[in-house]
Amino acid sequence: MNKLDHLLKILKNMQSAVIAFSGGCDSTFLLKALKLSGIKALAVTTKSEIVPSSEIIFAKKIAGEIGIKHKIIETNEFMTNDFTKNSLDRCYICKDTRFKAISKFAKENGFCSIIEGSNKDDLKDYRPGFKAVKKYGVISPLIDAGFSKKDIRNYSKKLGLITWNKPSSACLATRIPYGYKITKKNLNRIEKSEKFLYSLGFKNIRVRDHDILARIELPSSEFKILCTSGMRKLIERKLRSYGYIFVSVDLSDFKTGSMNRLIKPYNKFRLKNE
Repeated sequence: MNKLDHLLKILKNMQSAVIAFSGGCDSTFLLKALKLSGIKALAVTTKSEIVPSSEIIFAKKIAGEIGIKHKIIETNEFMTNDFTKNSLDRCYICKDTRFKAISKFAKENGFCSIIEGSNKDDLKDYRPGFKAVKKYGVISPLIDAGFSKKDIRNYSKKLGLITWNKPSSACLATRIPYGYKITKKNLNRIEKSEKFLYSLGFKNIRVRDHDILARIELPSSEFKILCTSGMRKLIERKLRSYGYIFVSVDLSDFKTGSMNRLIKPYNKFRLKNE
């Protein structure tokens, strides 16, 4: 039995499911598998300040193309003080808020299961959000079926999904270092900055918000786009108009989850000042 058949078998045993749907590569592949399984299914996307508006629009479009009903539920992470403090459990707080809302909706509408799109590669990184997954009994079928990120991209390409090579994405709060307060103002300028950079032709980029400093992360293959002084000045001028005083480019290759390098320094700082 290949991995896709294994996945479809897992899904068929659920009878009905709500999927936490972001429109990313993983959740889109899982949504397509739900469609192929033939069970009753609904895609739910949570909307809040930490999610780029373009991702909400894209998720709705993809769900429509695959042919599964789509529901948008608004959440408000800012109601929790621990979220704005931006501790190491921030991801758990976000996921807890989202899955609480999705779980409530699923129960009220008679769905048997809630599923999400984590893959087995996610188990190798710091992912406090998994605590919320367990808390609400959310199932991770791609992990259960043994799918890696590479597997998902390969199968997505075979199935003709446009997301097969879509860059990894994450909520806007991941651009802010642990211990730095999260504000709606910061999230807004991060979203505007990244939207502007994508409009210039960058394919995979992050703007890390270090208070007065914007640190741009991008793959080394895209450094050449920054080579001209005209481009650098254009970017600096635009990002400064959003409220940054300094604009820098990280010399390392872009890497998802790079902010996790701050976990040890954050813990040392916290222990020193307690």
